[in-house]
Amino acid sequence: MKVSTERLPQSQIKLEIEVEDARVQKAVDAAYRRLAAKVKVPGFRQGKVPRAVLESHLGGGVLLHEAIDDLLPIAYKEALEQEDIDPVDRAEYELVSEQPLVARFTVPVQASVDLAGYRDVRVETEAVEADPERVEEGMEALRHRYATLEPVDRAVQWGDIVRADVHGSVGGNVIVNEEDAEFQLLEERPLPLPGFAEGLIGHEKGDQFEVDAKIPEDEPEERFGGKQVHYRVQINELKEEVLPELNDEFARQVGEGFTDIAALRAHIVEDIHAALEEQAAHRRRDLILEEVVKRAELEYAPVLVQREAERLLQDQAAAGQAGSPRGERAAREQLDRYLEQAGKSEEDLLEEFRPVAEARVQRSLVLSEVAEAEHIEVNDEDIEAEIGRMTSNIGEQADEVRRLFSTESAKESVRRSLLTKKTLDRLVQIASGEAAPAEEAQADEEAQADEEAQASALSTDS
Repeated sequence: MKVSTERLPQSQIKLEIEVEDARVQKAVDAAYRRLAAKVKVPGFRQGKVPRAVLESHLGGGVLLHEAIDDLLPIAYKEALEQEDIDPVDRAEYELVSEQPLVARFTVPVQASVDLAGYRDVRVETEAVEADPERVEEGMEALRHRYATLEPVDRAVQWGDIVRADVHGSVGGNVIVNEEDAEFQLLEERPLPLPGFAEGLIGHEKGDQFEVDAKIPEDEPEERFGGKQVHYRVQINELKEEVLPELNDEFARQVGEGFTDIAALRAHIVEDIHAALEEQAAHRRRDLILEEVVKRAELEYAPVLVQREAERLLQDQAAAGQAGSPRGERAAREQLDRYLEQAGKSEEDLLEEFRPVAEARVQRSLVLSEVAEAEHIEVNDEDIEAEIGRMTSNIGEQADEVRRLFSTESAKESVRRSLLTKKTLDRLVQIASGEAAPAEEAQADEEAQADEEAQASALSTDS
């Protein structure tokens, strides 16, 4: 078997294989024996059909094509081993000629990653401060949490809580049909029923009435966009929200040891500041990784991006649908339903996901290379500790969740997640100008060796 290789751009290798005629003939003979035993030809017993008769019955070239289908996967595997090629995905295949049998494969191989200057990346820590307006919003949120609801005998106003029987339809399609449903009417937080809240304002308990409203053109349910919705409503009860005063008594009611309103406000400021710091840390981490990726020289097979786009599309199709699909057929049906709802082809959506998929592939390749360069590892103790952390606060379900994490695939998922976190933490260290623990230990050892050498030199001189 003749094999030739050629390195192609984007981490691919062109592999051309020519199979010797004698081997092809043996495969044709085997195909004849196999088909003769299965195919029924009038006037002949199975297994006793002459080759010429079988070829005439099946059509010209069938035996050769059957032999090629059997032979090429074996020849491809042998060529990979001979040339020491390790594919990362399926190869693209092209039959160059049948006689002689020549096939060409485009094989995607391991990506090439050059982390140019990643240790020189520096990103400053972002200073954060709790906005007074956000603090007041936090205080107001607490007031609403501890508010009381009191029945009122008046017309509906914004902020009220209404219990009502509601029936809504669009062109004969029922979109809501609930008895004694409860709604709070907040101008800043619209209900998912267009025009409904506005239609309640001014009505009183016991009123029965109808409301018509237009659905916005950008309604997610596209078939209803821009159409009229008709509601039939009966108000059963009306309550208003009574907010407590912001005073020391309220602070003590909230609990957690607050002695006065100033202590409560300081706690909210602290919580907001901590949340802002965490958000800033995430932004900084993303900026650091983005800069490392930007500096790196990457070469990878296009199929990696294609597979990642397919995963993103499948995840999007699964979002919001009950349960995970079991098996390829169920996953395909789930995807088909999503495509129908989106009104787009699979190719169109894959193209939309491609930029995100490419960015994810690049980040993954860079993180893997940094982990190797920095000798970052995750051991079994790390995995068990992480599983313990994740199950520490879930009460009676802890044992069941631990069983779910007992499989090798689940542990591998935890390992990958921890490795990513450790690698990102190391990049943050580097961007802060900090040395890794291993580097610090090495520096200490070198300093100690220098001191010992100096002491030895002084001793010799004396």
